Amino acid sequence: MIILGIILIVLGYLLPVPSIIVTIGWILLVVGLILTLLGAVGRPVGRKTYF
Repeated sequence: MIILGIILIVLGYLLPVPSIIVTIGWILLVVGLILTLLGAVGRPVGRKTYF
């Protein structure tokens, strides 16, 4: 999610595409970072726990 968000943000700023692409990229980036942080502190994400 994080990588896809970064790709969409970069493409949105470099290419003449609608600004919704940049917005979707930022949303994916933020959600990916939140899920990564929750997984790193040991919280189960999506009912999955990793040891």
